[in-house]
Order: sequence, then structure tokens, then C-alpha cells
Amino acid sequence: MKTKYKLFEVYGIELEYMLINNSTFKVAPKVADLLTAKNGTLVDDINNGTIGWSNELVAHVVEIKTQNPVADLTGLDIDFHKNIIEINHLLTETDSKLLGTACHPLMDPFTETKLWEHGSNEIYELYNTIFNCKGHGWSNLQSMHINLPFYNDAEFEKLHAAIRILLPILPGLCASSPVLDGNFTGFKDSRLESYKYNQKEIPIIAGSVIPEQAFSRNEYEVSIFDPIKKAIEPFDKEKILDHYFVNSRGAIARFDRNAIEIRVIDIQECPKADIAIAILVTQVLKVLVTTPYTSLTSQKKWHEKELASILNTCIKQGENSIITNTDYLKELGITKTETVKNVWKYLYKTVANQIPKNYQSAIEIILEKGTLATRIENSLKSDLSEKNIQKVYTKLADCLQQNVLFDT
Repeated sequence: MKTKYKLFEVYGIELEYMLINNSTFKVAPKVADLLTAKNGTLVDDINNGTIGWSNELVAHVVEIKTQNPVADLTGLDIDFHKNIIEINHLLTETDSKLLGTACHPLMDPFTETKLWEHGSNEIYELYNTIFNCKGHGWSNLQSMHINLPFYNDAEFEKLHAAIRILLPILPGLCASSPVLDGNFTGFKDSRLESYKYNQKEIPIIAGSVIPEQAFSRNEYEVSIFDPIKKAIEPFDKEKILDHYFVNSRGAIARFDRNAIEIRVIDIQECPKADIAIAILVTQVLKVLVTTPYTSLTSQKKWHEKELASILNTCIKQGENSIITNTDYLKELGITKTETVKNVWKYLYKTVANQIPKNYQSAIEIILEKGTLATRIENSLKSDLSEKNIQKVYTKLADCLQQNVLFDT
């Protein structure tokens, strides 16, 4: 099988979902039951045709993903949706179901977290020993990962440069986590805000979330992988941690499969929204790679701290974040101070003719009605009672089952 692909030749998508109990609305650590019900015996990974299923760090989160790279994202939401329907059907035996969005709004991670105890769990156990994998930044965060290929160093250079430029404004398109512990956090993207600090014991693992200025495999090894390996060595006596697995930046280079994995995107309410976002993001990246608004040299000059400053504001304010750094805006073809919402409207307009109509409608809901975080806030209004939170998030679970956007 071909293992190396050229830029934008294929794509890989991973979607993470939490399981919740129908009766109590609490997280349901039933992924082992789900995988057993599907396979007959418990396994960590299931091949279900186009889509695969697998466990995650905690026992209430399942990942469904493209089993192999796909040449076209169009229609992929239908494949994911079929699997969601099947999973929800299997979960009826455990009185549970899937829920989208990046964070459970009522979970107490310190009392409800249950780590995955089966199969290859020694990595998870070691992580728990080092970091104590409780807290929202470990056990209450679901995301979409987009995997994009590169063929060689020259393609990696262009792709990594473009991704670094786009990462800071992604929460302004896809934040979906405004509530933790039954309260508004003040952050549109509470998942990423928690994620930033979940590995504070070894801060080099996540860095600034924005990757460093590394534009070749050798540069990446020296500036990112070597410091990670050195930092984890005292904690990893058995040498079971892999630097690819440990690297927790917002986009990670996988030279073992010649791909970059984008990890800062909150999971949405349904696959249609996720795939619409994935298509928009990849189309914008194509522009930044093939016909940059400035130049590759200009894209590469940005230090991760400068980009992280923009990202951190966007994590808090989402699409309402105002970008005043006009040099950064020039990288996106914009010449004056703008809100992130208007930046995305401009970028969408430039690539809309490359996006199928049914995904255009999904993107337009996001751009007009706001990120899912904003739509959740608007639906909850000032009523943060458990009853109202469960009511709104039950509607979100219905959106997942029906593959429709949450449109308030």
C-alpha cells in the first residue's frame, strides 16, 4: 500500500465523542462494553469498513476515524453518521449514548474519571503516574484531528508554515466548550484553555501549543523532539513513551507516516459540521501553501510566542476576538484590524466555490450564528441550572443522532 502522499492528495479525520448515561446525564465509562458488543470480544481497535473505532485515555471516550487516508472529504460525514447511529444502537444496552461538543458541561473529572484499563494501557498508566490524568485537561476534552500529508522536506516546509499561520484563529471557527462545572468559564474554548496546562509538570511537551519554527525534519528533531526526549527520560525508565505520542502541540509532525496532525479543533455537534470545518480549513491551507498572500519566507518568520498570543485571545473570545496585528493579518490577505469572525468570512469567500453546497450551508450557520460555543451560550442564556444545561445538551445529542447543526 502507498504510504507517502503529496500535499492535499489524501486526508485523515479523527473524531472523539464522550458517552453519557441517558438517565443521569453523567459520563458513562462504557467504551469497553461498546467495543465488546461490536466485536464479540474486547479489542482496542475495530475496523468497520471506511471508519474505525478505538478507545482513548479515559473509559468514557471513543474515537471514530477514517480507517485509511481518503482522497476526498466530501460525503465523509455520512460515513461517520452511519457509525454514530450504529454506536448509539449498541449503547442502548448500557442506557447510554454519544454526545458531541468538546467538554461535558457538568462532569466532575476528579471523581468521575476512569482510565482505560484494557489492552495497551501501560502508556496511560505511566501518563497518570506523571501527570495525574484527572482534571478537565485530561479527561474532559474531545476534538477533531485533521491529518494532512507531505511527501518530502520541501512539502513539509510549506505545509507546516501554513498550518502555523492558521492555528491561532481556529478557535474562532470551532470553539464548542464554553461551560465547565456547570458554569460559563469565560472562555469560548475551555478545552484548549485546560489543554494548555494539563502537562505543566513537563511544559516542553505542549510548548506554546503553536509549534516552533521548524521547517525540515532535522530542524523539528533538534528543536522539538530532542528536548521532549530529554525531558521525559527521567520519568520513562521502561522507555515505553514514544516522542510522537508525547508531543502535544496544536499541530504535530508525524514523520513516521509523513503527515501533520492538526489538534486544536473542538469537536462539533455533528459530523456535518466537523467535515464542513475540515473542508474549509483544508481549502484555506491550500491557498496559503500554493499562492500565499505574502510569501513562504514571511510565513516562516513568525515566532511561536507571537502566534500564541493571538491564539490565547481567540481561545477566550472566539469569533469576537479582535486582531490588531496587521502584519499577521497580511498573512491572511487582510489589510486592517478585524474580528476573527470577519477574517473567517473573508477566507470563506475566497474558497467558497471549492466547497460543496451542503457544506457551505453548515459553514454559513457558523459564520452568521456564531461558533457552537456562542450558540450554546445563547441557548442557555442566564439559566445555568442543571435542568436547563441538560435540556440544551440533550438537544445537542439529538443533533449528533440526526447529523444536523444546532441552529438557535
